[in-house]
Amino acid sequence: MKIGVLALQGDFIEHEQALNRLGVESREVRLPKDLEGLDGLIIPGGESTTIGKLATLYNLIEPLRAMARSGKPMWGTCAGLIFMAKDVRRDQPLLGLMDVTIRRNAFGRQVDSFETDLAVKGIEGTRPFHAIFIRAPLVESVGAGVDVLARLDRTGEPAIVAARQGHLLATSFHPELSGDDRFHRFFLKMHEFPDSPHGQKFNHG
Repeated sequence: MKIGVLALQGDFIEHEQALNRLGVESREVRLPKDLEGLDGLIIPGGESTTIGKLATLYNLIEPLRAMARSGKPMWGTCAGLIFMAKDVRRDQPLLGLMDVTIRRNAFGRQVDSFETDLAVKGIEGTRPFHAIFIRAPLVESVGAGVDVLARLDRTGEPAIVAARQGHLLATSFHPELSGDDRFHRFFLKMHEFPDSPHGQKFNHG
């Protein structure tokens, strides 16, 4: 298995390190040719507008959409979630892949970053996942085909912070900074079961 990490901007190295710990080969993606032969792609956290502008500059938008249409797993963390979404209520380059509406910087600025334990649907083990939120977005609404994996209640109303739509995965937080590789293992298993959050393929008949 070979997983690409979009390396235009942001914390792509931390994702590479997590994949390396799991014995998975990774490749930095900066140009369309870098997508050839990959089994999946991670879009890291960073600055979503910058990532979108650079992806446009390097002619990556349509190749990334084509990769997603092919059914290969794709995972966006924080800014990567914004970049993958269909609607962020702001004019910026988007892939428009996941049927979700995003609120940017939903928990405040950089100084408002925080860490918390989350119960995450589908993650192996019984212990919660220690999630790191840095200028994090949240998912305001999801389409019918989106499965909510985790919610966080900091304002009196639980906000969606992790979701899956078939072979597409998104998290508001940064699993690559936690030292806990369970989310990366979850993503790698999506290569085997791209349609189901529960490890079994759906019947499309």
